[in-house]
Amino acid sequence: MIGSANLNVMIKAARKAGRSLVKDFREVENLQVSTKGAGDFVSRADIAAEQILKDELMGARPTYGWLAEEGGETPGEDPTRRWIVDPLDGTTNFLHGLPHWAVSIALEHKGKIVAGVIFDAAKDEMFFAEKGTGAWMNETRIRVSSRHRMIESIFATGLPFAGRSDLPETLQDLARLMPACAGVRRWGAAALDMAYVAAGRYEGFWERRLNAWDLAAGVIIVKEAGGLCEALDPEASIVESGEVICSNEPIFENFAKVIRT
Repeated sequence: MIGSANLNVMIKAARKAGRSLVKDFREVENLQVSTKGAGDFVSRADIAAEQILKDELMGARPTYGWLAEEGGETPGEDPTRRWIVDPLDGTTNFLHGLPHWAVSIALEHKGKIVAGVIFDAAKDEMFFAEKGTGAWMNETRIRVSSRHRMIESIFATGLPFAGRSDLPETLQDLARLMPACAGVRRWGAAALDMAYVAAGRYEGFWERRLNAWDLAAGVIIVKEAGGLCEALDPEASIVESGEVICSNEPIFENFAKVIRT
């Protein structure tokens, strides 16, 4: 697939940051004897990957704005365009030597996500999409699942940790959803959860209290793969609210009804 100049810049940047992270990931197991040492190492790997992304993306488009996990927000000369970047989604997985984490890049134009890239460097799976051109994984066009029965469907979410206040809500969600479906997964990387919905690996995903960089790229990849994607409050902005529910079209209404009850 031949993408736009912006998409090609995004893919190139994701690959470069991914290569850096894979190299660092190979060292993680050697650091497990010291939680603090491993944590410090992963933090440095995260920051180094973000710097690579910033150099590549801002070097190519210096007038765009910037929003990223480590570096915060910087307005651009062009107020209509902004990069939204997570250099390492799934940091806890990375820290524990689990090969399930990703580089995530989105391009926002006039408040709408118009392109997204999610790169699972450990598995060499590049998920990407651009408005109006469909969604892809490497060289293959991807589509959301065609399943239309909740009881045959697998869903993904995040589980609150470290005493987060949204734990009761999530437990209530699970109590309503689990009897009605084929299973719920928690793999610890929201960007990849959304990419997996787009690829038909999951039927749906929902989560609260995310950051813009966790979900921005996933929004357009799911939509371009034929899925539906909304904030938990259907009138709110997904990116601004940090809450999302997405699935294929046949089950969206029933799925949303369960989660929004």
